[in-house]
Amino acid sequence: MILTIDIGNSNIVFGVAGQKEWLKIWRIQTDSSKTADEYEVIFRSLFDSSGINPGEITKTILSSVVPSLIRPFREMLVRLLNHSPLLVEPSMFHKLPVEILKADEIGTDIVADATAAYIRYGGPCMVVDFGTALTFTTIGNSGRILGVAIAPGLLTALKSLTGNTAQLRDVQLMAPPSVLGDSTIHAIQSGIVLGFAGLVDSMVTRTEVELSEKLTVIATGGLSAILQNVSARIQIIDENLTLDGLKYMADHF
Repeated sequence: MILTIDIGNSNIVFGVAGQKEWLKIWRIQTDSSKTADEYEVIFRSLFDSSGINPGEITKTILSSVVPSLIRPFREMLVRLLNHSPLLVEPSMFHKLPVEILKADEIGTDIVADATAAYIRYGGPCMVVDFGTALTFTTIGNSGRILGVAIAPGLLTALKSLTGNTAQLRDVQLMAPPSVLGDSTIHAIQSGIVLGFAGLVDSMVTRTEVELSEKLTVIATGGLSAILQNVSARIQIIDENLTLDGLKYMADHF
């Protein structure tokens, strides 16, 4: 079995894959103040409740955009699994089916997304990843990453809005019944959910105009399903795209 771990700014997503399918995928909150011991307790508990035997995990791959958590995770994984994880880093990018121009600047999660998208859907395509940041990664026919655009994520925008206004509060992110909000909740949902749908559709259209070709648009990330029936340009929802990219790397390194 292979364990893949993607440490993001807001969430840590990790899964255990068998030979043909994911056996279990978990999502926990990122906390850079937690120690290796604390994360070991969490992982052991989740493995136990899901019937996963750590002794059967033969390879682990780790991607992190939170540098301070790499060391405690390495320490935790050595104790838990008796082997060190393969760390996704620029030195391995030249062996991937995608071409990265500035390896020292691009996030390893974006590389994983692009790898899985190109293998599964081919190019040209765009990956829209709904995380702490909303990222748009465009991959050409030959597998070259043509460019990335970054905007605040849905939750980031919502927290910024409600955290800096006295009379607005957190709401559930879902499509409202109308663009014309008739309550505070619907007004926020309209601005965030429908507004971000417009952002996504505009970015796809602008990219297609610049490239003079149509893109296959794949959405991923924990909040991607919110825009599934709202955005006119999202064609595919693939929530496990990042982990699939990491699994490909683990299989080939």
